[in-house]
Amino acid sequence: MAISLTDPNPDDFRDHLTTIESDGRQRWIIPKMPKGKIYSIRKWLSYFYYLLFFATPFIKVNGRPLMLFDVTSSKFILFGYIFGPQDFFILGLVTLAGLLFIYFFTLAYGRVFCGWMCPQTFFMEMLFRRIDYWILGDAPRQKVLRKKSWDGEKIRKYGLRYGLYFFISFLISNTFLAYIIGTDALMQMISEPPSQHWGELISLLIFTFVFFSVFAFIREQVCTNICPYGRLQSVLLNKKSIVVAYDYGRGEPRGKFTKKEDSGLGDCIDCFQCVQVCPTGIDIRNGTQLECVNCTACIDACDNIMEAVKRPKGLIRYASEENIAAGKKDVFNFRLKVYTTLLSALIIVIALLIVTRKDMNGVILRTKGSLYQERGTDSLVNMYNIKFTNKTDKHQTVSLKLLNTEGHIEMPGITQIDVHPDDVTNMPFFIVLPRSVMHDTKKNLKVGVFKNGKKINTLQATFSGPIPGFQ
Repeated sequence: MAISLTDPNPDDFRDHLTTIESDGRQRWIIPKMPKGKIYSIRKWLSYFYYLLFFATPFIKVNGRPLMLFDVTSSKFILFGYIFGPQDFFILGLVTLAGLLFIYFFTLAYGRVFCGWMCPQTFFMEMLFRRIDYWILGDAPRQKVLRKKSWDGEKIRKYGLRYGLYFFISFLISNTFLAYIIGTDALMQMISEPPSQHWGELISLLIFTFVFFSVFAFIREQVCTNICPYGRLQSVLLNKKSIVVAYDYGRGEPRGKFTKKEDSGLGDCIDCFQCVQVCPTGIDIRNGTQLECVNCTACIDACDNIMEAVKRPKGLIRYASEENIAAGKKDVFNFRLKVYTTLLSALIIVIALLIVTRKDMNGVILRTKGSLYQERGTDSLVNMYNIKFTNKTDKHQTVSLKLLNTEGHIEMPGITQIDVHPDDVTNMPFFIVLPRSVMHDTKKNLKVGVFKNGKKINTLQATFSGPIPGFQ
């Protein structure tokens, strides 16, 4: 875990969480505001994430939301493509690929997802924490204000803080609801009287209070005690995983800053800046710890100190335990290259599954128990059943045509098949072939599916006939 700054015995620093007091109460962490190049990058990246999160539900592709996760009706839209229960196979492959991605990604890059992509981290550290700095002041002022008795100033500042927290949590909840029911339904719900949408309104308020509680009170406990991925990483990490690490070979033994070159001390001047900026209160110099979310605040803090004392940067940096032990700085080794290649391949597979998925799927099956029939002296007939799955929200009208042989298709009483939106349609039909094209007992056929004269799919079928030469 992490060592307490007042712990007289550094050897037992892993016997407790830094975010929990000895009596089980939450230890309130008030970190110093980070400053540095990496923090600036993460700050601008957070603006992009907020724009992406709040704008995505309003983006539409071909009249559909870019993303929709309607769990109540088992309807999902990803990048404009509709997925339903009939796409279980694809969703299963995507889920499997996602799990493999998490496995390889964590093995290779540790918990970098938590620091650079996790919504909890970006909302907590780059939005709500910055609201605290704006309203309550820097870390020392926040600590004084927290211990101060409730007076006009404290009530005013905390009232404004919690008011903004609740407002932003309400916006987040509405955005999440838009991902589930769509922006059109959300706007309709907002414009109509609350009495017509009590269920949705109560759910919205519940989620608002959940988000408010997470960011106002639970905070970093989500990362250390609640998030399953945070727990999973402790199983997946190994000595070759890239994490935020302290170079103990270069930094030890620690000591106060001195210009004497023969002091025998390492580069770490024991300034505790890395500890003061940590949002989970750990001392990164104690090694990889459960609470570390790879936010890189300690890297910026240490680099700023190293620059001030004119020593090389990178005392705390992205590295593996193996790199630190061997004194190497090149972290992109052969193993990482292999894992990165596998991760890239998984991303390509997922993208191909989504892009190549067809809006209209069909399968042709011979009618059970039926044999070929003779029509006159020169034609043979097989009976089939076609099942169409319409994965769109629009009515589809299609027709069938043989592609690779002479003959034609007959459908009882109709020339086209109507497939309702997001529905499955079954239709019997006949394929008629000249006897002259049958050179074996079976013939593989290709059946084209056409919409408005344009082929949208090709289906396979097998035609059965008599034994050649048999009359």
